[in-house]
Amino acid sequence: MPKEPVTRNDVAEYAGVSTAVVSYVVNEGPRKVAPETREKVLEAIRALGYRPNATARALRTGTTRTFGLITPDGGNPLFAELAKAIDREAAARGYVVLQTSAGGDPETENAKITELLRRQVSGLILVAPTDDPALDDVEVPVIAVNRLLPEVSSVRPAYREGARLGVEHLISHGHRRIGLVIGGAGAPERERGWREALALAALPEGPVVRVEFSREGGYRAGQAMLHHEPTAIFVSSDLQAIGVLRALHEADVDVPGEIAVVAFDGTPETEYTWPPLTVVRQPVEGLAEEAVRRLIEGEDAVEALTIPTELIRRRSCGC
Repeated sequence: MPKEPVTRNDVAEYAGVSTAVVSYVVNEGPRKVAPETREKVLEAIRALGYRPNATARALRTGTTRTFGLITPDGGNPLFAELAKAIDREAAARGYVVLQTSAGGDPETENAKITELLRRQVSGLILVAPTDDPALDDVEVPVIAVNRLLPEVSSVRPAYREGARLGVEHLISHGHRRIGLVIGGAGAPERERGWREALALAALPEGPVVRVEFSREGGYRAGQAMLHHEPTAIFVSSDLQAIGVLRALHEADVDVPGEIAVVAFDGTPETEYTWPPLTVVRQPVEGLAEEAVRRLIEGEDAVEALTIPTELIRRRSCGC
């Protein structure tokens, strides 16, 4: 015979409390529960394998404890890593995440927003959203990650300062002609950081190649850079940097002996390129933590938070 499901009454009996107390613990209110009693209930839930009815709880509390997450590209290692970090952080606080991708297309993004709202998500996390997502009638909290949006709080890396840090590191190696591979119009702060570092060192601006954020774009940019003969290249994303490295290898250019390379993002695959890439690491865990915290705890005003990046030195810069 099929096993009978564990009920709230079972949990209450095991923990030696009332069913109301079990309800307060499971639903996080409306009344507070003493820490020792709460731990007894949680232990009973773990021991018995109790699974609250999510639909019933949503009707009682007015929340599904579910976040909708929209990324521009689920196949991009940075966005995949960020999505995993958001999922971990949400799970640690009792929430689940519904993830989807919009491919950077405004119509697709708006359709995905509408669909997630139909599923009664408790909040939306938009990673690198398009310029004007349809949020006017959205009644749940929204957080933008990695990009600023008007009227919506955001959390993002310190792009300009991070790019400046990477370029200054190249300058410290003695480079005086530093090129830039940049993602079209999509990375103005990183370009600004590159320019600031060169200006502060009284160096002329090196060659600039604008391509999409992809391995293929980086490959074409690397081929183009060979005609400009920089001694170092700052690349605005890991994917582009991987393409740049391939182009340089195919041209028998020694990295870092002839051209040094530093990239922005710092996804795990940069440890396994040859040579391993020196990177300005995005604060992925910090971005995830802040995004989830803000959705759960709420805010009194719209705020744009930046989180510092980290320079990770490897062989591609000459370290």
